[in-house]
Amino acid sequence: MCTMSRATATTRTLPPLVLNARDHDRLTTMANGITGPMADVAEQLLIELDRAEIVTPDRFPADAVGMGSIVSFKTTDGFDRTFQLVYPGEADINAGKVSVLTPIGAALIGLRAGQTIPWTARDGRHLRLTVLSVRLGE
Repeated sequence: MCTMSRATATTRTLPPLVLNARDHDRLTTMANGITGPMADVAEQLLIELDRAEIVTPDRFPADAVGMGSIVSFKTTDGFDRTFQLVYPGEADINAGKVSVLTPIGAALIGLRAGQTIPWTARDGRHLRLTVLSVRLGE
């Protein structure tokens, strides 16, 4: 019997991701524990985690989106924003902090500046998201 990861069928069309090992471990544990209304986003996050290249924190590229990164991005519907990617308990949209357990947060994790990924908005629209820049959070 052949066992395939959740992401095997789609990885050929998606950009490569990179995560530092600490973020990967903590996010995997968190996403595996999610049930209820957030389970779909947690599953999407797990798909992204499954396909990411895992590196030690000292080898994590400065232009890659990790936890705490401040990310400027645009979407094909004209949404152009800058958010800090945070864990759910730290999220505060009014302060520009978006949870990794949102569709946009799960789409951003592991991307690098210049990369584009297909993204499904909460209202079901299929869009593309492009990372413009990444910097370390304060």
